[in-house]
Amino acid sequence: MPATRSNRLELLSPARTADIGIEAVNHGADAVYIGGPSFGARAGASNEVADIERLVKHAHRYGARIFVTLNTILRDDELEPAARMIRQVYEAGADALIIQDMGLLELGLPPIQLHASTQCDIRTPEKARFLQDAGFSQIVLARELTLQQIQAVAAATTCELEFFVHGALCVAYSGQCFISHAHTGRSANRGDCSQACRLPYNVTDADGRIVAYEQHVLSMKDNDQSANLRALIDAGIRSFKIEGRYKDMGYVKNITAHYRRLLDDVLDERPELARGSSGRCTFLFTPEPDKNFNRGSTDYFVNGRQMDIGAFDSPKHVGLPVGHVEQVGPNWFDVAGSVALHNGDGLTYYTLQRDLVGVQANRVEPQGRQPHRLWRVYPKEPVASLKDLRRGTEVSRNRDHDWELQLTRKSAERRIGVTLTLRETDEGLALTARDEDGHEATVTTAVALQPAQQPDRAEATLREHLGKLGNTIFAVQEISLELSQPWFVPASVLNALRRDAIAALEAAREAARVRPPREPAVEPPAPYPDDTLSYLANVFNHKARDFYARHGVKVIDAAYESHEELGEVSLMITKHCVRYSLSLCPKQAKGVTGVQGTVRADPLVLVNGKEKLTLRFDCKPCEMHVVGKMKRGVLAQVPAAPVQFYRTRPAAAGR
Repeated sequence: MPATRSNRLELLSPARTADIGIEAVNHGADAVYIGGPSFGARAGASNEVADIERLVKHAHRYGARIFVTLNTILRDDELEPAARMIRQVYEAGADALIIQDMGLLELGLPPIQLHASTQCDIRTPEKARFLQDAGFSQIVLARELTLQQIQAVAAATTCELEFFVHGALCVAYSGQCFISHAHTGRSANRGDCSQACRLPYNVTDADGRIVAYEQHVLSMKDNDQSANLRALIDAGIRSFKIEGRYKDMGYVKNITAHYRRLLDDVLDERPELARGSSGRCTFLFTPEPDKNFNRGSTDYFVNGRQMDIGAFDSPKHVGLPVGHVEQVGPNWFDVAGSVALHNGDGLTYYTLQRDLVGVQANRVEPQGRQPHRLWRVYPKEPVASLKDLRRGTEVSRNRDHDWELQLTRKSAERRIGVTLTLRETDEGLALTARDEDGHEATVTTAVALQPAQQPDRAEATLREHLGKLGNTIFAVQEISLELSQPWFVPASVLNALRRDAIAALEAAREAARVRPPREPAVEPPAPYPDDTLSYLANVFNHKARDFYARHGVKVIDAAYESHEELGEVSLMITKHCVRYSLSLCPKQAKGVTGVQGTVRADPLVLVNGKEKLTLRFDCKPCEMHVVGKMKRGVLAQVPAAPVQFYRTRPAAAGR
């Protein structure tokens, strides 16, 4: 491992497909993470090796890197196919592998760099240090960490620290949620989460009284660390990760461009920091994160526990306010507001019961003279079917059709700065191209030099033809003419010289590229921080068991997905506290006259239809456990499980 942490800042973007990944690079990503043919934690976001190779070639032109996700837990019979896939993506040029299953480290892998997935649940300096010592070059920290906790991890490690800065939030500690598997047989740790956290629940107390009715109490707002980037850098974060391997092209373009601008501002302020890849971006649109699907924004726990982190009213995208209903007609309604509406816009409003209603604007007509303040909306839906739509209803827009249309076209250019130097030689001319990273290439041409009849015009012509880099990845920063006089040179000669120099420069960049090395594990093997592992460690195959045994763990329970017990267990562990969000936390009541002593951390119950889950509160670490049973009938949906290792009944953690 390096003695000190790198000073390079990496913007890491998601890609559902190679084409989206290419646009992520074009919009400023220093690295892209993408699913391979199988075994990724997003079952619907897989890609063929040929597509990954195409993305790799594009990214490497800019010095950007490609990480392939293989972050599910694997059965024994899946280990060999996984190893074959790893070999294939390595040969395709992938720079790193993001994994969860430690069994992979017991296989004969190619020397590809390893990154520890967020599914590894990395919350402590001890675990982070262990993973570094086990051979991981980069680790994705838990999203729940505060700045102080990140600093503690940074002090204990030298590997690269990665942190989610934008996108949807799982309410559970990553890798510590089993509700989906318990209720449906679909395992989140196997890439197939049913998202029970986005459902509405009634919350009842120990006496059966309803504390909250039909609220999405496990649904979090979306992560947005835009305001915290400098603090995260100071805490030790070097890779800034955008969530969203299920997201569309427009989302990836927009959010990548937004964080590229923010990080570029930091880099311009702080010369001691370096870019994670080459080139500067010019955007042909204005990045606006709030225009993409989101559930509101929160910086979660980075600055300590916050009250308003939940999207309890709706897990849907409400959008940005645009005005209020002025009048309702038979097949239209008027919206008063200063924001221009367009055909195809998506509008939303809340009913009197706080249910979110979505409306598609089939046609929009401005009313009155400019500047327009009134917009007549002809919705796709019958107006009579729009519940509680009336004068005064506040309206938002969650789809700006015209803005989205911009993102379907070319929306960014990324260019690497280059200086060109033209010199005379005995045979003719030499052109040297040197890029912003110090790579250099020189080409020559034999040509008879003739004095120019118009010297002033000749120099301008030389600069004009040398500077035509429009179809390349380069942009001219400076052209230097080291000539005894302005010669007349045919345009065809200059153009060929320029093309050859740029091609040679690209070849020099590729020749100088160094593949990220696989860090060796320390010897003898570093001891794991604990000597006992419960089902929460997600050990699903014998190779993973061998890994932990080799690192000193004495008691190893099999993964939750391997168990057949029907008793109560913790199906989710989370830093989010429903009691706190509902102002029922005993710590909140401290010092409040007449309240202290009457508010206790007694269990609560979540009810959705026939499903019931118990909330238990562990106040010392300030965590909540969602406790429930595995349903009968689910086991038939579970793939063949590995042999149980050291069988111990998984106990329900917490109180």
